[in-house]
Parts: sequence; structure tokens; C-alpha cells
Amino acid sequence: MSKLEANMKADTVHVRWLDRVWNQIVNKVEHMNASIGAEFPYISENGKYNREAADWWTNGFWPGLLWMVYRETKNESLKETAAQIEGKMDTVITDFYPLHHDVGFMWSPSSVAQYKLIGNEDSKRRALTVASHLVGRLNVKGGFIRAWNQPERVGWAIIDCMMNLPLLYWASQETGDPRFKHVAVLHADTTLREFLRPDGSTYHIVCFDPETGERIEALGGQGYAPDSAWARGTAWSLYGMALSARYTGDQRYIDAAKRAAHFFLANVPEDGLPPFDFRAPWEEGMAMDSSSAACAATGMLELSLLVPEREAEFYRRAAEQLIFKLNEKYTTWDDPNEEAILRLGTANRPRNTHVNVPMIYGDFFFAEAVCKLRGMHDTFW
Repeated sequence: MSKLEANMKADTVHVRWLDRVWNQIVNKVEHMNASIGAEFPYISENGKYNREAADWWTNGFWPGLLWMVYRETKNESLKETAAQIEGKMDTVITDFYPLHHDVGFMWSPSSVAQYKLIGNEDSKRRALTVASHLVGRLNVKGGFIRAWNQPERVGWAIIDCMMNLPLLYWASQETGDPRFKHVAVLHADTTLREFLRPDGSTYHIVCFDPETGERIEALGGQGYAPDSAWARGTAWSLYGMALSARYTGDQRYIDAAKRAAHFFLANVPEDGLPPFDFRAPWEEGMAMDSSSAACAATGMLELSLLVPEREAEFYRRAAEQLIFKLNEKYTTWDDPNEEAILRLGTANRPRNTHVNVPMIYGDFFFAEAVCKLRGMHDTFW
């Protein structure tokens, strides 16, 4: 067999594998739609997703998953459920007080997705409304978007918020008003300076004096310790910086995403399943986090669109390997009694909250990475 023939055969096997996984995702999501409906799932317990309140930070991922499958299948039932979920979140907007920094997580995969796919003007209005709220959380002195709402956290910022910035970039594009983008860039630059370490690892929480903007300290948050390396934080940094680079073209953000990607790849175990923190001491029953691998994979695929082809191939193959390993060992295709797709995610190990369980954002990022590997690079972010 010639090299050309061998490559063609490998490409065929590759396409068939991705198509098979995608079809499994479609089947799973359609079954999830029948059992979950227009609710707010977060954690799967004993095979069934729980239900959260309308203001919970992960509430965009389930409609995002529905829109992702609808985009290819045009299954009207999925569209109807996603739209109903989005409508149920209106109470959070009108109540105002429950709104927090994670409005990007909530309304980008729901409202922005619906607007991009079917042009719904109500969805556009919702997304612009919460984008305006996010702009209002800017601490001008410190150049950061405030995290959470508790009075004692008034000067806190977190690495997760890099994933909320695409809502602001999108809002600037839609309105022609650069102020949204200015706030996003200001926060991204603060993150570059105060969160991302030279080796590519990141802090989870950085506390600032809310009056002066001066840095006070870093906190461990959902990681093992202030100076450790929370795996999902690395993935947030990687994907968030790549998305900021996509919207701005800023080489600094591309370089930051590369640093985070290489740190992740240098530390992820051979089987593709990261511990909740790369620097946490190993222990029996270690808290693992498949969601961080899925998020890192889709972030690397985003990064691959921003670099020269030789580099792009490296990130594509690295992402594909992560998804391949997750699919082989940690998906639930063999368990018809499990609603979720991806096993062994961890929400918050320091608080011992939801450890080694399926999580809706793990499902979302796994499906998003498979979509990208199949050539669908249009993003809801």
C-alpha cells in the first residue's frame, strides 16, 4: 500500500469514527430531551440529571447542547425545548438581583445560539440585556469583572470569567458599539497579568482591593491550593484566551492560549482523564474531572484556527486524542439507564461537592469538540 493510499484509508476510518460518536451524541440528546425537557440539569445522580433554579450558572449548557444537535438534525422538538428553557430564564433578568458574572455561560449557548441559528429577535434582546449587566460589573480601578454577588467578594475575580467575555465581543459586533469589547479586553488583559503564570497554569481566584484596584492575594477556590493548578481553570484559560484571540486577533491571547494548552498536555494522564488539580497529592478515590479535558480539547480546536497550519495540526491531533480517550473510557454509550454522556466530572473537590459524577457542561464541551472535529467551527460563543 502506498503512503497516499494509507493516508486515505486512515482518513476514512477517522471520519467513520467521528460520525459514529456524533450519532451516539444525537441519540443520547434526543433521549435526554424526552426525559429532561425544559428544565435546568446540572449533575447526574444515580443515572438521572438533577434540576437547578433558573439562575444557576450552568443553565445555558443544556439548551446549547440541544441547539448543537438541532443545527445538524433540524429536530423541531429540540428547538422547542431549547426555546422554552431560554424563556424560563427571563425571570432571572427581570428579578435582576440573581444576575451574576456567569451570564455569558447562561445566555451565549442559549440566546446567542438561537439568534445565530434562527434569527430570533427576543433572543438577541435577552443577550444584549445581560451583556449590559456584565459590563456594569466592571471594576474600573482594577480592570476586572467582579465575580459573584456576596458582599465579602466585592473585589474578587475568577479565571472562569474568560468564558463570559465572548458575550461582550458579540454584543459589540451586533450593536456597532465598541464599549462592550473594551470591557472584555480590559478584563482579558488583567487576566493575562494577574492570573496566568509563566508555565501556563493559572490561579482560580484573585482578590483585589475594590477601591484602589490593587492586587491583595490569590485563593485556591476550587483548586487544591492558591498556587496549585486547578485543571478546569487551565481549560477555562486556554479556551477563553483562544476565543478572545478569535474576536480581537491579538497575538498575546494566542500565546497565552498556547501556554495553557502545553501545560495541560504536559500534565494530563495518559488515559486523558485529568485529576481535579494537576498539583494535588494523589489519593485513593482521587477526584477526577473529565469536563476539563473536554473543554481543553474544544479550546485547542479553537486555537488551531488561529495559528499556522503546522501548529494547527499539532493542536488538532492533541484535541482528537483527548476526545478519543474520553470516548473510549469515560462515555456512557453502554449504559441506557444513564442520562448523561460523560462520566467522572468534579464540580468542587475542596468542598466535596459533586465529585466524580457526570456534569452537563462536560457533555456540552465533549459534543462541541466532536462537532469541531467534524468540521463545524461556527461557535455559539
